Amino acid sequence: MTGQSNDRPPQRLLDDQIEPFLKQLQNAGYAQRTLRKKRTVARAFVRWAKSKRIVTRDLNARHIAAFVARSPGIGKAHVQFELAVMRLFVGYLRREAGLPSTAQKEPDSAAGDFLRQYESYLREDRGLAENSVHVYVPFIRDFLASRVTATGRLSPHSWDPLSIRDFVLGNTRNRSAEYVRLLATALRSFFRFLFLSGQVVRDLASSVPRVCKYRQTAPPAFLSGNFTGVGGDGSIDAERAPRSCDSASPCPPRAARGRGRLAGTW
Repeated sequence: MTGQSNDRPPQRLLDDQIEPFLKQLQNAGYAQRTLRKKRTVARAFVRWAKSKRIVTRDLNARHIAAFVARSPGIGKAHVQFELAVMRLFVGYLRREAGLPSTAQKEPDSAAGDFLRQYESYLREDRGLAENSVHVYVPFIRDFLASRVTATGRLSPHSWDPLSIRDFVLGNTRNRSAEYVRLLATALRSFFRFLFLSGQVVRDLASSVPRVCKYRQTAPPAFLSGNFTGVGGDGSIDAERAPRSCDSASPCPPRAARGRGRLAGTW
């Protein structure tokens, strides 16, 4: 930490970083509901670190593992969520608060090379802000680690839509919609990078399952105006809709069939 902060209690150093950490995630696009859950985890970690008398500058991966394993009865999905939050939080502390960086061991040297090249692509080719880079990279680190665990090596040419789908499904159970969206976005970005850099012969971005978004949309163009009984403000006049196009008015064939269905006579 900086000399100005070294005399402060370790738990206060952590406390003071929670809100700036969450602000950075908010700027990266995280939803408010997700941020509230991450705040809960970060505060729990600060209390736990205080109870264990852990000095802030000594925080490392072992402490994170001990924190998420503190309650044997906790569900696997919640453990994974806490682990993801703590990785982001400690990464933030290293970047922004001067926490000494321990040598982070990647799954293997190939994974480290992929991550460094991908980070360079995001910054230099895509022009992404640092916040976005720091959000995307942990997702890709987890994906590469899963490939090493599953096959014992990293071979992008062996990746296929099924293995990608299995990874996404296995890492999104009980996760928020925002987490799923960010994971899918990061994976598509990474696969596009591999393709554009010539490291794979096909673009696997389309293999990442799409995240459904439900929102109200306007009626189709051919069902507009008086025909549908939909007003300019989107309101529907149920009495007008079936009678909007009567037999005296010229109607396109599709409209005529639609009128029959609306009237319940088709």
